[in-house]
Amino acid sequence: MELKKKEFKYKGMTIEELKKLDVREFAKYVKSRQRRNILRNFQEIEKFVNRINQKKKTKIRTHLRDLVVVPQMIGMKISIHNGNTFVPIEIIGEMLGHKLGEFSPTRNRVKHGSAGLGATKGSRAKSKK
Repeated sequence: MELKKKEFKYKGMTIEELKKLDVREFAKYVKSRQRRNILRNFQEIEKFVNRINQKKKTKIRTHLRDLVVVPQMIGMKISIHNGNTFVPIEIIGEMLGHKLGEFSPTRNRVKHGSAGLGATKGSRAKSKK
């Protein structure tokens, strides 16, 4: 028995069909907040996609965390700045309609260690050597 991998579809359209769409035509298929962002910044998004297509071999590093992921970006490897370092990600179909900054967290998880000297009543009695 062979298991088939389910083909990814976004709003009933395959990735190939979505890649044929213009950025503004793709805006019709996303939610209202993303649609507004795409329609206001479509020139910036198209310029970014063209820049990526020209630099196929080199690593793409960007500070543009507010760009919405469009179908032309699928399969690309991009490093997104999180305020400290560049976080490498590969764009997949499930990221469509989300902003790049969502995939590069700016805050780390808090890792609580053991209590320091003097933090508890028991540790105050110990010598500070």
